[in-house]
Amino acid sequence: MILDAEDVSTATSGRQIVYSKFMPQLPTTFDDQGRGPAIVLLHGFPFNRSMWREQIDFLSARGYRAVAPDLVETSDKLQLVADSKDREPERQRQAEAYRTITTMEDMARDVAALMDELKIDRAVICGLSMGAYVAFEFVQQFPKRVSALVLAGARAPAADEAEKKSREQQAQRVLSEGLHFAVDSILTNLLAPVTLANKPNVVSRVREMILSTNPQGAAAAQRGMSIRRDYSGDFAHINVPTLVVAGREDGVRRPEDAEFIHHGIRNSRLEIIDDVGHLMNMEQPKIFNAALLRFLRSVNKRVRDH
Repeated sequence: MILDAEDVSTATSGRQIVYSKFMPQLPTTFDDQGRGPAIVLLHGFPFNRSMWREQIDFLSARGYRAVAPDLVETSDKLQLVADSKDREPERQRQAEAYRTITTMEDMARDVAALMDELKIDRAVICGLSMGAYVAFEFVQQFPKRVSALVLAGARAPAADEAEKKSREQQAQRVLSEGLHFAVDSILTNLLAPVTLANKPNVVSRVREMILSTNPQGAAAAQRGMSIRRDYSGDFAHINVPTLVVAGREDGVRRPEDAEFIHHGIRNSRLEIIDDVGHLMNMEQPKIFNAALLRFLRSVNKRVRDH
């Protein structure tokens, strides 16, 4: 996203927030593996495309083209003069970071720009958590570019005032302290107890992703999620096959959230995976992949039948 300091709005706290102009910024870090029908994998917060490693390998080995961008990579561009040793530019950089927001609409446009660059006209759009918000935005903005939709760990309603306040507090703390303070709570809330106890490699990978996330990008994304739309009103306009996936032990989403989306979207199917939390694709990749492949093959069959 390209920032314009003249495009400002006042947040609920009275602080001015700089919004990005709706000018797509092509993601420069992404995976593109395999040949065949394309599926675009959109990661959650505060993570990166590496969370889809098992899905990229699995899908590309079965006749699909898997594309996974880093949605928060533009955080590097927010650093302005991060390498400067001059004190005044550094203060300017910090002030800009505190006032910057990256919306879900922005991220959806970035994904479309990447698809343009990769010559992908239509794709299955698969988003988890924050990525599901981006998927909702993408199908609303670019409905003809979506062949099917996968919503994992998703929630449709907009943020209430309590969530907005919490996200703003977290954003400010991340900018001041980095993400180290949040690691333990994120692990506890997002991973199932059985994962925490028996899958140290998964825990380690999640920890590594959190700590490698740029604080400015994380804060901008937090603020973007806090002003997301209520996607419930979009349900009637989603006319593509949709898979909704939830983790039975998810600490931040309830299966009821997934059921609400499933009942609202025509042509949708629901998969609830036992013994996993929010990051079900990493916690039980074989089960997640099997559900995803069944869905993709049903979509391909429907296309052939028509």
